Amino acid sequence: MKKSLLFIVTLTLTVSVFSQDKLLGSKQLMTYSLYPHSDMRSVQFAGKGNELAYVQDTCLYLGKPGNVKPVLSLSALNRALAGYGQNPTRLKGFPSVTFVSEKEFRFVANRQVFHYNLAKHSLALRFCIPEEIDNSDIEYATGRMAYNKGNNLYIVSGKTVAVESPDLDVVYGQSVHRNEFGISKGTFWSPQGNRLAFYRMDQSMVTDYPLVNTTSRIAVAQPFKYPMAGMKSHEVTVQIYDVARDTVLTLESRRDESVAEAENYLTNLSWSPDEEFLYIAKINREQNHLWLERYSAEDGSLDTVLFEESNPRYVEPCDPLCFVPSHDDQFLWFSMRDGYKHLYLYNTDGRLLRQVTTGQYEVESLVGFDAKGENVFVMANKESAVGCAAYRVNLKTGAMTLLTPAKGTHSVTVNAAGTLLIDRYSSVENPGTCVVMDMKGKVLAALYQLDNPLAEYAMPAIRLGTVKAADGTTDLHYRLITPPHMEQGKKYPALVYVYGGPHSQLVTDSWLGGGNLYFLFLAQQGYVVYTLDNRGTDNRGFEFESCTHRQLGAIEMADQMEGVKFLQSLPFVDTARMGVEGWSFGGFMTITMKLAHPEIFKVACAGGPVIDWKWYEIMYGERYMDTPQENPGGYKDNCLVNKAGQLKGRLLVIHGAEDNTVVWQHSIEFIDACIKAGRQVDYFIYPHHEHNVRGADRIHLYEKMFDYYETFLK
Repeated sequence: MKKSLLFIVTLTLTVSVFSQDKLLGSKQLMTYSLYPHSDMRSVQFAGKGNELAYVQDTCLYLGKPGNVKPVLSLSALNRALAGYGQNPTRLKGFPSVTFVSEKEFRFVANRQVFHYNLAKHSLALRFCIPEEIDNSDIEYATGRMAYNKGNNLYIVSGKTVAVESPDLDVVYGQSVHRNEFGISKGTFWSPQGNRLAFYRMDQSMVTDYPLVNTTSRIAVAQPFKYPMAGMKSHEVTVQIYDVARDTVLTLESRRDESVAEAENYLTNLSWSPDEEFLYIAKINREQNHLWLERYSAEDGSLDTVLFEESNPRYVEPCDPLCFVPSHDDQFLWFSMRDGYKHLYLYNTDGRLLRQVTTGQYEVESLVGFDAKGENVFVMANKESAVGCAAYRVNLKTGAMTLLTPAKGTHSVTVNAAGTLLIDRYSSVENPGTCVVMDMKGKVLAALYQLDNPLAEYAMPAIRLGTVKAADGTTDLHYRLITPPHMEQGKKYPALVYVYGGPHSQLVTDSWLGGGNLYFLFLAQQGYVVYTLDNRGTDNRGFEFESCTHRQLGAIEMADQMEGVKFLQSLPFVDTARMGVEGWSFGGFMTITMKLAHPEIFKVACAGGPVIDWKWYEIMYGERYMDTPQENPGGYKDNCLVNKAGQLKGRLLVIHGAEDNTVVWQHSIEFIDACIKAGRQVDYFIYPHHEHNVRGADRIHLYEKMFDYYETFLK
C-alpha cells in the first residue's frame, strides 16, 4: 500500500505570553532564577502522621494542612547547635530536613547527622560522615553506614569493617553493569539494618580503554574498563555482610563455572521484610531471559526461582520487587510482558495472584500503599501520553481511581495512611503548583503557585501536537517553539533538536514542554525549534520502543523525517534553512539524518555522537543491537564511518576528550573517514569533559553552537 503523505495534527496546546521585548542572553541559559522555583522546601508529611511539614525562609513549619505554623526558627536551631564540638556548626540557612517521626526530624550539617525532637526541644548528634569518601549509604535508624574509598568498601556498625579489593580490577560496593537495569548504587541495607548486600565486580578480564589527562606537563594515562559490544564482559557476584556475626558470604548465583553464567546480569536487589532472603532479577548476557531468584541470607544458597520471563528481543527489569504492607508473603512486580509496563501481584511461592493494572498506557512508578496494603498508589500516563498523573489502584479488583485530574505532569507524595497526598505539577501553561489533597480530590491546602520567571521576557510560543509515524498509523508527539512576535509572511530558519533513543521522552506537558532555556533563546533569536519523540523512545509500550531492535537509526530516522515533512509544511518555516542538532544518541541521529538528507539539512551539530555501535558498551549495545557477531548486517547498515562520503554542507562534531560513555574513538574515526573521503567537517573538543559539558563551560558550548547557526544557517 502506498504510504500516505497526509499529516493529521490531533493535539495542539499553545502558550504565548507577549509581555515585554526583553531577550535572554547566552550567559543566562543556566540561571537558576529563570526556572520556576519556590522558597518552600522539604515539603513532606511528618513521619507516619497526617501533619504537613516544610521549610520556608528561616523557619520550619508544621501542622494540619491549612493550619501550618512555624515551630522552629533558624536562630533557635543554631543555639542548639552551639553546644557541639570545639568549633560548633552555625548554619546560614535552615537545612533540608527529613522527618523520622511525627515530632522528630534529621538533618545533615558539616558532615554530621543530627536529630531534633520538637516535643522536647532537644538536639542529638547521631553520627558523623567520614571525609574523603564516595557513595555513602546510611542506614539512619541504626546509624550504620557503608561507603567507598577507591575500590574498597567500608562498613561502619560500632566498628569499621573493611572489605578490601585484592587488586585494582576488583571493585566492591559500587554500581555495576554500567548503570543499566535501573542500577544506581552498589550497597543495599536490609530493612532493620542488620545485613548489608553489596556488589563485587571483577573487571580483570575486561580490556583497558585509554583516556589521557593532559593537565600535567607530561600527559598522564588514565585507563578505565570499557566492555565493548561482542567482547568480554566483567563478572559480578553479590555478597552479604552480617553485622551480628561479622561475616561476609557470597551468594551462589552461578549454576556452573561457565563464562555464560559468570557474565549474567544481577539486577534489582531487594530484601524480604524479615531480612532472611535477598531477591535478585538475574538476566542472561543476551538479555532475552530473566529469572527472579531468592537467596538465603544465612548461607548464600539459592532458595528458589520464583518465575521466569523471556522475550525474543529483550527483557529489561528496572524496578526491584516491592512487598505489600501487612502482607509479607505478597509483592508487586513490574513487567512489560503484555506489551506495556504494568504491575503484577505475586506471592512468595512465585504464584501469580493477578495482574493489577492493564491497558495501553505505562505505569511509570510506584509511589506507596495505604495503611492496610489494600491499595497501591502509582504514577501513570493513562490520561495523556505526554503527561503523568497519580492513581489509586485496588490490589484485589484492579479498580483505578484518578487522584490528580489537573492537566500536566505530576509528582506526588502520599502519607503513611494513604489518606492524603502532596501534589506537585506543571504544564505547558503552568510553571508549577503544589497542593495538599485528600483522596476525593478536595484541596486542603494550596502551598504555592509559581510565577512565570520569564514574564519580563519576550516569550516564544510553545505548541505540542502529533503527527503520524512512518508506519502511517502511530501518533508521534512533537514540541514546536516559535519566535515571539512573528511577522506575517516572514519565513524563519528551523532547527530540529533530536535524541530519539531508548529511555527518553523529550516532549511532555510540563513547563517549557520538557525543553529548556536554550531552546527559548534560539526562538528569541529568530529560529523555529522542533522536537519529535520517534518510535524507539520511552513510555509508549514495548512495541513502540523495541521495534528498532537490531537496526538502531533506521525507524528512528524514518519517523523523524515524517516530522520534518510536517515542519516543512508550515508557512513560516524556511525550508532552505533547516538544521539538526543532538547529543549522544541524538548525536548519532543528527549525523545519520544529515548524511541521508543533505538536501534538507543545511547545517548539523552533533555532540558526543555514537558512530559505530561496535564501539559502544555491552549492556546497552547488545540489548538493542545484539552482538556484532550475531547482527553484522545491522551494525554495518548503521555504521556512520561507512557513510562519511555522503557528507555535504556544514557539520560540526563536538566531543569531550575524557568521554567514558561514548568514547572519543567514535568521532575521531568519523573525522578520519571524512578526510579519506575528501569531505570537509568542523570539529571541536572540550579537553577535560566527559560525556557532557558541565559547569561554566556549558555556556561556551551554547555559544559555540549558536555562532555556528548564525554563520551557516541564518
